[in-house]
Amino acid sequence: MIPYQPIAAPGAPLARRNPVAKVAAAMIFSVALIVTVDPVAPAVAIAFELAVVPLFGVRYAALARRAWPLLLSALGILCTLVLFAAERTGSLLWQAGPVEVTTGVLGTALGMALRVIAVALPGVLVFATTDPTDLTDALIQNVKAPPRFAIGALAAFRLVPLLALEWRMLSLARRARGVDAGRNPLARLRLFGSTAFALLVGAIRRGTRLATAMDARGFDSGSPRTSARRQRFTVADAALVAGAAMLAGGALAVSVALGAFRPLVG
Repeated sequence: MIPYQPIAAPGAPLARRNPVAKVAAAMIFSVALIVTVDPVAPAVAIAFELAVVPLFGVRYAALARRAWPLLLSALGILCTLVLFAAERTGSLLWQAGPVEVTTGVLGTALGMALRVIAVALPGVLVFATTDPTDLTDALIQNVKAPPRFAIGALAAFRLVPLLALEWRMLSLARRARGVDAGRNPLARLRLFGSTAFALLVGAIRRGTRLATAMDARGFDSGSPRTSARRQRFTVADAALVAGAAMLAGGALAVSVALGAFRPLVG
């Protein structure tokens, strides 16, 4: 099994915090940004998030390597909304044939793309700086989560790195058998779909075997279980959660002060 390891410096002040506190802080910070559709609040939130990255002991280059799919998805959302939005409000900025880019469309698209980054980036930071075993222990001890659920989540974390390795093995095996798409985009798409299906089947089989093995070892017995490592929720952990709520409120306050606040409902 390929181990999943955090990328944070061991002595970083926020990386040492209780995993439950980090997850709670990320959830509070993210949920607060859903109430508005303007681009100002998520932009301010992203600035806050990038400012605290060194406190997690993570280098910006390492964070970019983990978050590049997030940036790619945000760019895709931006382009899709700009090109295919139904309502074209505001002043006309640019036109090319049937495509019209207006201030209203650009503001909505930019707000949506920035919100995706602002909501997901705290989760990337949390799981990049948290050991899965510590998270499992904290869920069982501090949140009183069922051990079967928590340890099942731990097993999933441990098996995630295997997906990339198995994808590579499937691709190499098919290439060895002469199954190659070459430069044909349709053939590449079909090969991608078949490889993804084979990976899904393998993941289901592995999960079934793992669930059977866990039940055989008494995870479904309901008997009390003990934890080897103690996870304490301290005052510093509570301060982290409160600080996340304050930063989220600050981002919304800046949006309101600049007159850009647009509630999601209403």
